Amino acid sequence: MKKAILLILVVCCLTEISAQILRKSIPDKLVVLTFDDAPASHFSRVAPMLQEYGFGGTFFVCEFPPNSKDSTLYMNWRQIQALDQMGFEVANHTHTHANVSKLTKEEFNQQVGYIEEKCDSLDISIPTNFAYPGYGLNAQSLKFLEDKNYHFARAGGSRPYDPELDHPYLIPSWATDSTNKKEIFEALKMAKNGEIVILTIHGVPDIEHPWVNTPPDMFEEYLTFLKQNDYQVISLRDLEYYVDYAMARKIITPDLNKKLSN
Repeated sequence: MKKAILLILVVCCLTEISAQILRKSIPDKLVVLTFDDAPASHFSRVAPMLQEYGFGGTFFVCEFPPNSKDSTLYMNWRQIQALDQMGFEVANHTHTHANVSKLTKEEFNQQVGYIEEKCDSLDISIPTNFAYPGYGLNAQSLKFLEDKNYHFARAGGSRPYDPELDHPYLIPSWATDSTNKKEIFEALKMAKNGEIVILTIHGVPDIEHPWVNTPPDMFEEYLTFLKQNDYQVISLRDLEYYVDYAMARKIITPDLNKKLSN
């Protein structure tokens, strides 16, 4: 009898916590597409394809040293502004693709503040979401994000995101490249039972960093699969329709022992 009562209490407690974190239930086939480092192909190729398929996406922008001014390799800020005007999310990836686990608070604020100020000057929505360059992070970097009231932060880990278990500053993702098409297709099928699949995508193609290159025809295969199988494809900021990030931040203890890099 006592065990039964205890089980009921535990179930009720978990149900209450779930109701606090989730604004609405997570549908199956919910996928978030994120794009890192601001390569030129994000404007020339990715954005038009997303528009064609009617998909959302988040572009985590930075000025990747040393060739960020080379328009054959990277987007310029007018192109980034155009992404915002198209309705895509422009989010923060630091000024110089910095490993935030090695930054002081002042350095961190300078890095993310630069992107915020550039966005503000161009009437781009001020970023509220973040991605860790090179998946470099530690407990201190989470505190820095909280002090600036960022909503979500994306890491790696090659596993689905469970909003009731994963801290909103430790959102896992899979990274695409030219060699792991089978893995990505299998990952997309995991978007079910309250879990969300998030992809990290670099250049399509990525000229300067071929080890994270996603060939354009492979990228189109992913989009076609998502469309034909009735997936809902959103940006990271659209998670707010489903997840109360502030409540999740209060309730969920960050677990830095989980795999958080790809």
